Amino acid sequence: MPSAAGDPALETLLLPFAEGRLGWPEAADGVPPVLFLRARPGAALARHGRQGVLCEQTFRPLFDALQRDGYRVTEGGESRHRLVLLLPPRQRDEARALYARALDRAADDGVIVASLANDEGAKSGQADLARIAGPVQVLSKHHCRVFWARAGQDGDAALAAQWRGLDAPRAVAGGRFLSRPGVFAWDRVDAASALLAAHLPPSLAGHGADLGAGYGYLAAELLQRCPAVTALDLYEAERRALDLARGNLAAHAARVTLGWHWHDVATGLPRRYDFIVTNPPFHGHGRAPLPELGRRFIEVAAQALRPGGALWLVANRQLPYEQALGAGFGEVRMVAQQAGFKVVEARKARK
Repeated sequence: MPSAAGDPALETLLLPFAEGRLGWPEAADGVPPVLFLRARPGAALARHGRQGVLCEQTFRPLFDALQRDGYRVTEGGESRHRLVLLLPPRQRDEARALYARALDRAADDGVIVASLANDEGAKSGQADLARIAGPVQVLSKHHCRVFWARAGQDGDAALAAQWRGLDAPRAVAGGRFLSRPGVFAWDRVDAASALLAAHLPPSLAGHGADLGAGYGYLAAELLQRCPAVTALDLYEAERRALDLARGNLAAHAARVTLGWHWHDVATGLPRRYDFIVTNPPFHGHGRAPLPELGRRFIEVAAQALRPGGALWLVANRQLPYEQALGAGFGEVRMVAQQAGFKVVEARKARK
């Protein structure tokens, strides 16, 4: 998520309106005139009011933040709008699919406006939108670039049709899982998760949780290796990943009770568990490292474990989690250190 210092990409996204290059559309009927794809809240957006803006977001912390700020928020839709704003992701296939989707969601005379940081592919993003939408206009500020095009210009419709499917689910890991661009470690088995899976004891039993479950690799390994597990809840902030995990673990549903939670783990968990496994994220919704997020996962796990329960965690070796582990648990054991990662078992949670 953007830092307390602000959100330069969002500020730059709205620069054409602040400078009078574009007009903000007025609401005229029941459909909000503005659609904001991959929306984020911020003061620059709030200055234009909330009633005429429909926000689309699949990342739960941002979804919740937008709702708290009074915006109408959805996970997806098909409605068309006079203005489509977007903050494209870094992953190229996912971003190109989003540009094509923005073009589909724009009304016949609508405008598509996108913004990216210069060091996150702004120049390439501008070129991509121009390829499918036609000529674009550009402004730069805050080390970011905003670029916009009007629907109905001389863009490449065939290329846009091809790009719509670039972020579709596809087989990975030798066909064992379905994943899609933009999901964490989308095209492979994450090495840290594989290390943790290899060290999980077969004796894990009862009702457990996987915090930050991604497309379901670690949960699938756990259920294969630990036959005494009777129920497993998967918590994941990115809805696109959780939907994949649901399909990837379908074969286990006959043996264990599976729970699916589109949830921001940092807000706490709704129940207590016999064990918890996690490869906690250490970035928010951007590139900057956010080790406090991993520390919060450790705090939440300590609060959610039953007496005698265990946390099994993997992380990059240099991440400073030792203090959080010591504060949350009475017993911490280094299980393995390999290829830059560490696997830790923690017990005797301090409430």
